Amino acid sequence: MYIGQEYAHQNYYRKSRYGTMHMYVRKKTVLIFQCDCCGGFFKRDKRDMDPKRLSNSYYHVCGNCDAKKFAQSKGVEARMVWDMPVSSLKTLDQL
Repeated sequence: MYIGQEYAHQNYYRKSRYGTMHMYVRKKTVLIFQCDCCGGFFKRDKRDMDPKRLSNSYYHVCGNCDAKKFAQSKGVEARMVWDMPVSSLKTLDQL
């Protein structure tokens, strides 16, 4: 689940041609997600993400969880809904 974004500041130092050290700052945008598999929070750089995936229409899985296993379980849930007869009295939250 997409939570939001924050900015991370990174300090770097460089030496000028006259030998003095100068500090400069780079600002990086970091996106915050909640894993749909384990529920933990994780961060990703915005430049590494496709802008279309920055919504809750997509599932987000952290690096500790197995994304392929999670995708297979979601496919099983979808098949259970598709194979359910129309005359059944079960609601979707009971599956």
